[in-house]
Amino acid sequence: MADTQSKQAHAAEIKQVGRPRQSEQALLDAAAAVFVEAGVDAPVRTIAARAGVGVGTIYRHFPTRPELVVAVYRHQVEACAEAGPRLLAESPTPEAALRSWVALFVDFLVTKHGLAGALQGDTAGSDALHTYFVDRLVPVCGSLLEAALESLDPAPPIDAYNVLKGIGNLCIGSAGDARYEAEVLVQLLISGVLARGVR
Repeated sequence: MADTQSKQAHAAEIKQVGRPRQSEQALLDAAAAVFVEAGVDAPVRTIAARAGVGVGTIYRHFPTRPELVVAVYRHQVEACAEAGPRLLAESPTPEAALRSWVALFVDFLVTKHGLAGALQGDTAGSDALHTYFVDRLVPVCGSLLEAALESLDPAPPIDAYNVLKGIGNLCIGSAGDARYEAEVLVQLLISGVLARGVR
């Protein structure tokens, strides 16, 4: 009997641990969506309404707006990073995986990368986020790029850092011009990168 109660208590404890993590993920998803629509200065009550929680819940997880912005940024970087291996496993070809991942990366840059700009004045914080961004996403891009180039050339003619930097530069003009199609230009860049692998 005591053993059964112990197991039930342990199961309840695990359930409690999982719930806050799920709740936090839902808050971050809601905040990311609101930030895209209304900017990082959107009212906290709007984020709470989107997440289906009270305002107090937001402040309990993220006491200040900069903490929320950093958490959303990191959450989006993680989602982008985790998509790489999944796409490589699920896509019909490594090239298709690379192109799908690049489309996700462009969406991140165009809609959410500006989150880092919300921390103006906190140079150390912005630098730390940029380092985190590079350290987390360059290896993912590298593995996708290597897989896509494998049948063309065992030694990639360009490294992942420069591919991501090039994509970033192509996305810069999209914010102020509705006619500018960053996604199209980025896919052309990828075509060029893959074509360079042919001898």
